[in-house]
Amino acid sequence: MSNEPHLLIVDDDLQIRKLLGRYLAEQGFRVTLASDTRSLQTALESNDIELIVLDVMLPDGSGLDICQKMRADHSPIPVILLTALKEDVDRILGLEMGADDYLGKPFNPRELAARIRAVLRRKSEVAGHAATSHEYLFDGFRLQPDLRRVLNPRGEPLDLTSAEFDLLHAMVTRSGRLLSREYLMDATRRQDGDRSVDVLLSRIRRKLGDIGFELIKTVRNAGYVFSGRVERIGAGE
Repeated sequence: MSNEPHLLIVDDDLQIRKLLGRYLAEQGFRVTLASDTRSLQTALESNDIELIVLDVMLPDGSGLDICQKMRADHSPIPVILLTALKEDVDRILGLEMGADDYLGKPFNPRELAARIRAVLRRKSEVAGHAATSHEYLFDGFRLQPDLRRVLNPRGEPLDLTSAEFDLLHAMVTRSGRLLSREYLMDATRRQDGDRSVDVLLSRIRRKLGDIGFELIKTVRNAGYVFSGRVERIGAGE
């Protein structure tokens, strides 16, 4: 069994598929190629895929829809979206659909390889700390890093995207501190500009309900503060 991380590259452009497949293989990855949603599903059923590089526009479907469905089905496979569209709204939409990262075309394959390694490293860190991780209680909510979920006071999981969870986790674990947009972008490995952070935090507030704006306070021209009282407990307590 190979120890090389297994990537699935999904793009309808044959030249791009071949280029990425060859380059990423040279970088030490095991690569499977797919051209549309049907071949993507076939690859997922027959291979142990560890990360998907997914083009937004496919001939038989949308990469955004695929990503959203994967997250709705609680698939743990990280997704990096590729797109020729460069508007902020498209990048933000990709993050809201649960993508782990987002890269606009044209791009340098070296940058893609670096982002793949960062996402896989992050996934490995989460798995490695699962047995000894702590949970965080705040205002009746329970944040569980090992399960990557947040339970509301009724014990029901919030419907958070991957990006939303990462941002909330960064704030909860640094409660009471002023966090700049730049810090939050770095902490969640996002590189999509200030608006993506603002939009994600707005969505998190709504999902937290009536106390959302009390818990996450905006400090004008400075950043954000998570003002809730946070209690860290051992997992399973």
